[in-house]
Amino acid sequence: MAEKTINAGVAAVKVLESWGVKHIYGIPGGSINSLMDALYAEKDNIDYIQVRHEEVGAMAASMHSKLTGHIGVAFGSAGPGGTHLLNGLYDAREDHTPVLALVGQFGTSGLNMDTFQEMNENPIYADVAVYNRQVSTAEQLPHIIDEAIRRAYAQNGVAVVQIPVDLATKEIPDNSNVWYDSAANFQKFPAPAVNEAQIDKAVELLSNAQRPLIYAGIGTRGAANEVKALAEKIKAPIITTAINVDTIPNDTPYWLGSAARVATKPANEAIAQADTVLFVGNNFPFAEVGGFFNHVKTFIQIDIDPAKLGKRHKTDLAILGDAKTVISAITAKASLKDETGWWKANIENNANWQEYLAKLENKTEGQLELFQVYKAIADHAQKDALFSVDVGDVTQTSVRHLHLNGNQPWRTSALFATMGVGVPGSIAWKLDNPDKQVWSISGDGAFNMIMQDVATQVQYKLPVINVVFANSQYGFIKDEQEDTNGSRYIGVEFKDVDYAKVADGLGAKGYSVSKIEDLKTVFDKAIEDQKAGKTIVIDAKIDPSRPIPAEMIQLDPAKFDADTIEKFKKRYQAEDLKPFSEYLNNNNVDFADRELGDGGF
Repeated sequence: MAEKTINAGVAAVKVLESWGVKHIYGIPGGSINSLMDALYAEKDNIDYIQVRHEEVGAMAASMHSKLTGHIGVAFGSAGPGGTHLLNGLYDAREDHTPVLALVGQFGTSGLNMDTFQEMNENPIYADVAVYNRQVSTAEQLPHIIDEAIRRAYAQNGVAVVQIPVDLATKEIPDNSNVWYDSAANFQKFPAPAVNEAQIDKAVELLSNAQRPLIYAGIGTRGAANEVKALAEKIKAPIITTAINVDTIPNDTPYWLGSAARVATKPANEAIAQADTVLFVGNNFPFAEVGGFFNHVKTFIQIDIDPAKLGKRHKTDLAILGDAKTVISAITAKASLKDETGWWKANIENNANWQEYLAKLENKTEGQLELFQVYKAIADHAQKDALFSVDVGDVTQTSVRHLHLNGNQPWRTSALFATMGVGVPGSIAWKLDNPDKQVWSISGDGAFNMIMQDVATQVQYKLPVINVVFANSQYGFIKDEQEDTNGSRYIGVEFKDVDYAKVADGLGAKGYSVSKIEDLKTVFDKAIEDQKAGKTIVIDAKIDPSRPIPAEMIQLDPAKFDADTIEKFKKRYQAEDLKPFSEYLNNNNVDFADRELGDGGF
């Protein structure tokens, strides 16, 4: 009797399915068509999502992984199809999230023959990938796919598999001696047991701190209550990395926001005055270049990754462990502190900042600004809404103006900071969460790069709400040029586009708004359309003025003359915004005159 066989490409797709892959993003091509045939054969078990650009597919895979922790998968054909993936793959690499890229290759008969679109692909992906292999035989194909996924998970990175097109067309023996998957066997190392001596040392250092600060990174996701409990017990205000602003409810009075340039005023000011920092689950990339901790007397670090311990600053105590577990252990042993002047000054400073934001957001007349658009978003966002946020000014201003409640996930391209990530993220997230409200928030510069994939949202009936902040400029870069070139701008302004008409042409429902008084009407209609299953694009024509630079606050009369302060207040509508020194002095806390860097920007 003839041995039972299975198509090698189908076996490879079944391996994807065994690891729980539900969606795979890409564009077909001659060198990847054997995979397309396998996807057709398995179409009842895995969904192929046709994007308009391979970059969008790779970024969607990356953003899927960032939100869910589950591996994202994208593919491209040989040559340009595969190289288009790189931007999304680097985004995944920099944010340490598992992604698999399948790259087509000319058939084995034409390898090393300089045939059409045939190139040595392995070196192209060597830098971006933790695992990077070209398949040599049909029998290897499912095994290498399985290995790639396991490595991507184990090393929190990108795996790339190049597939000569003819290999996935061949039949291989259908038995477990030839192909199988290891999905059911995969495990991660358990968190280390708590080291009681280290906990005792941490408690001692924190109890002796006069100006403690908790600096919480993404390692504290899922531990908001534990972080808050420790903060309240030892009277240490909390700041978070910008990418972790969704963990602590933003109305927490002692949550000060994030630091550096994508930042808030209270967070930057608190860092400059802190004497002790508890650095938890954090890889703040601007620490050294910005000199953020140079003045800190005591630096305590908690991280689950041994490679991170001591990475960003000379560390007095390093604890290897799960953030939630270690923080709980410290809280249990720490003594309850009475309110301190430091604690009260930070809360009062933060309240003043929140009043400033509210004043901007609640304006009812004048030219439309980004602040009022955020107010409309916040007013119409569901309590468990998902926010896929692009990079640039919208990253900075989302941190300040979305006012997340702790149950509204917020993701962007963090360390790689690639423009155009908002729309791809929203595609993946709406596919993953069909019953949740999904927002894509972009500046017009980033939206210009990937707006064609609004058609992908429409094609797959994804009622995403895309908000475009349109001011005909790369605002974040323009602000940098102001700081370095004295307002001698080049390459940062561009022609306006009617994005509402573009949306209509792509099959979505487009709205344009340029007046504060029209915001509620437009957003109300958009929500109605979203509930009816339509894809929405809101083209918000906003004033091009610069948001307040939280890294360069000019308010303190001990540091700036009256004319400088007056000009700063007038430009940024900051008439009621006060320097931190005022709150410190009112609470009998000495103010240290320190300047922090802006992280190299």
